[in-house]
Amino acid sequence: MMQRLDSRDAGFAASFAALVADTREPDRGVAGQVAAILERVKREGFRAVADLTEKFDRVHLSAGSAEISAAERRAAIARVPADQRAALELAAARIRAFHQAQRPADGSHSDESGIRAGWRWTPVERAGLYVPGGRAAYPSSVLMNAIPAQVAGVDELVMVTPTPGGELNPLVMLAAELAGVERLFRIGGAQAIAALAFGIDPLPKCDMIVGPGNAWVAEAKRQLYGTVGIDMVAGPSEILVIADASARPDWIAADLLSQAEHDPVAQSILITDSATLADAVADWVQKLLPTLSTQEAARESWDDYGAIILIGDMAEAPALANALAAEHVELMLADPQPMFAAIRHAGSIFLGTHTPEPIGDYIGGPNHVLPTGRRARFSGGLGVHNFMKRTTWLDAGEQGFAAVADATATLADAEGLPAHALSVRIRRG
Repeated sequence: MMQRLDSRDAGFAASFAALVADTREPDRGVAGQVAAILERVKREGFRAVADLTEKFDRVHLSAGSAEISAAERRAAIARVPADQRAALELAAARIRAFHQAQRPADGSHSDESGIRAGWRWTPVERAGLYVPGGRAAYPSSVLMNAIPAQVAGVDELVMVTPTPGGELNPLVMLAAELAGVERLFRIGGAQAIAALAFGIDPLPKCDMIVGPGNAWVAEAKRQLYGTVGIDMVAGPSEILVIADASARPDWIAADLLSQAEHDPVAQSILITDSATLADAVADWVQKLLPTLSTQEAARESWDDYGAIILIGDMAEAPALANALAAEHVELMLADPQPMFAAIRHAGSIFLGTHTPEPIGDYIGGPNHVLPTGRRARFSGGLGVHNFMKRTTWLDAGEQGFAAVADATATLADAEGLPAHALSVRIRRG
């Protein structure tokens, strides 16, 4: 049953600590299964990829049929209704504009000794994009993952997506076109991640792999990090709503359910200083659930992982929010700015009653690929910088070298590295 916590209760600290500790990422023996898949793909190559695709997606593949042709893409795109095309084009334009403004700049400085130093940003050469294609397909995730890579200047974007029964999702195909994805393959699961990481012909080897997926996909990315760069290891969705008595309970309930419907292990939490609002939100959740086609997953999520936290004073909220470090934080407050300033750990923050989280999912502009499982304590959402590398550079020149040579050699001697010291002293003559 959904948890009700009150910060004034004696056992609140322990109950809240347990809530924070539960990241809803159970060990289902996935790690061992994924390790076996990765090893098999590495050993057997495309034969293993094709066998696993036939087993899980009921699609027979050959090396020649794995890639989705341009003609197939065009045929699928032609089936997209005009209103959906317009909405997706608007989303793409807004996402691109936001990420263009986010592109990092090169920089440098010089000191009094004449030494020049700086940094430059360069994109990775090839990025792989994983797009789910099982229970649900998400064209919005194609835009959110591929457009930052395109803005960063990545040379080639390669997309993999499962096509159960051989069916292509028209909106996913359109999103790939809008985002500049050059090559698409009808492959999913951990085997697709392995193929991109190892470069299993006909899939090219990628420098970076991004995109959401199930537990097997996430675990494959985790195990292959180092062989290839990744965006993050994403877990179940989560939302935290902080609301005062000025907020509408039906709006809050709808926002909580917007994340609960993603997955039975998603988490939706409300923090409020109004007992009346807390009760009303709980009632509205029950009223709205039967209206959703996704009510089964949403109800399980709300019953098993949902929480309403009543606090005595809104000043308590920032510390609780920072401990939860939620993927999405909505501030449904009469004045959200003070709370916004006080929250340090969050994937993305949505200010005011007219900024529901789904605006960020689709059309707002900021990226919806965000850290989950309390990882917002040390990481942020996907952006242009994820597809770029910062390379530092140094130009001492003769004058600058002379100014720091003796100190450099002294420190090298102190660390017991004589060749380091020699490389400096040999230049002193």
